[in-house]
Amino acid sequence: MDILLLTANVGSLFDDLEGLQIIWLQEFYQVVSRYKPHFIAIHCQEIGGKDYEVGMAHVDSFVTGILSSEEMREYNRARVYMDKDFSTHDHFTALGSMYFLHESIQAIYQFDFKVQKYKEVLGKEIHTTHLESNSMIEKERFAQDFWPEFKWSRKGYVRTRWRLQDRIADARYEKVPFLIFGDFNVRLDTQRVVETLCSSASVQTILNNDAEDVKKVVFQERGNDHKVLLRIESKTFDYFDQGIFRQDNGKALLEFDKELATFIDEICELDIQFPPSYPYSEVNTEGTQYANTRCPAWCDRILMSPSANKIVIKGKHVYDLMGPAVCMGDHKPVFLYFQISA
Repeated sequence: MDILLLTANVGSLFDDLEGLQIIWLQEFYQVVSRYKPHFIAIHCQEIGGKDYEVGMAHVDSFVTGILSSEEMREYNRARVYMDKDFSTHDHFTALGSMYFLHESIQAIYQFDFKVQKYKEVLGKEIHTTHLESNSMIEKERFAQDFWPEFKWSRKGYVRTRWRLQDRIADARYEKVPFLIFGDFNVRLDTQRVVETLCSSASVQTILNNDAEDVKKVVFQERGNDHKVLLRIESKTFDYFDQGIFRQDNGKALLEFDKELATFIDEICELDIQFPPSYPYSEVNTEGTQYANTRCPAWCDRILMSPSANKIVIKGKHVYDLMGPAVCMGDHKPVFLYFQISA
């Protein structure tokens, strides 16, 4: 069976309906056409955009447009869960998950968490309200005490469980191999990145009126008329040569991607061979340019349990960015196409 997983921070799409959203959909349909998966799972963050009280009105047309598109005509079953109800503050996550099943696949089952049984998926359904009580998903907003020093955000997760074929229930593996994908806000070890990029530079620290408050840090060449190499301040990471983040898919910086190492015994990931997925320019003509707001990083990832990793047919998978040459918003979607053994 061929499977396509896609994680996409789609906030930018609802701020530019006629530009970015059209481009995004074109790139998505191209991926579907190229790989022709039997099962598609899309996980979206920030549906409705930054101004979600306004942008949420456009979510339904985005979803129905995909479901009714010519490009998706062979996917005759679908389940869509969109957390649109921002009035339920304690539960709102702005997350969305969409699942599409190809007509060539017969019985596929989704787990009902309430009755603890799998149910065959038939037809197409869209769910946008009362998701916290929907028995086919588990949706949670992370508790505020996870990060007590920060303003409570709408970050959370949506979980579903599927039975695609008997192979996944094989007794040689854990009962439920799992995959986790989303915008994890994974960051590089920025201090070590800066030390590497500016190892021979002079450093100028500029303070605000408060002598303890750093306003800006500037790294300059010691010669060459003190050329500025890097400027760091609030929401600014302006390095003079963005090519380092794209050259050889940013491979030289992967050694600073350490945040997920804590889970190395529980979580696997296929080799990353694509450049950092964030933060890209949101200007339509700057599809390969990073915005000078953050140190580029592989924020968007697709991870799996060791048992799931064992059933992925290696050499027949693709782990990559969607729309690498065009503007897709501040995040490039990340997809994983793979086959599982029968």
